[in-house]
Amino acid sequence: MRASDLDPSGEHHGGLPTWPWRYADPGLHTRRQLRAMGLRPGGQEPAAQVVCRRGKRIAYLYRIDQALPVRPMTPRQAEALDRAMAARQTCPLCLTRYDACLPLKTLGSCVPCSELSDDERDQLAALTNAA
Repeated sequence: MRASDLDPSGEHHGGLPTWPWRYADPGLHTRRQLRAMGLRPGGQEPAAQVVCRRGKRIAYLYRIDQALPVRPMTPRQAEALDRAMAARQTCPLCLTRYDACLPLKTLGSCVPCSELSDDERDQLAALTNAA
């Protein structure tokens, strides 16, 4: 812990109370922590900040008592999310949808299809295009 990271009064950090990593008050949480609890900041300004990685990273902290519940997803948002995930989870060669995202940028297909020879890949592409 660096002494410059500990500033509970906010005197040295523009009025925003500052703590080193893992030393913040228990009533303060980051956006991700709030989201994991089903909450959102709800328009409140950051109440404090946490400094980590020797001052190179800052995470804003929000008061949990002022946080609001996360808005429910609309049916159209759920459809759009499902389409986006389908594009990341579906192999373009065998058209199989997996539970996890596929390495499409590196392999271009699912792992079993990436291990096929060029001839086998062409045959599979012809079969899926015919269907």
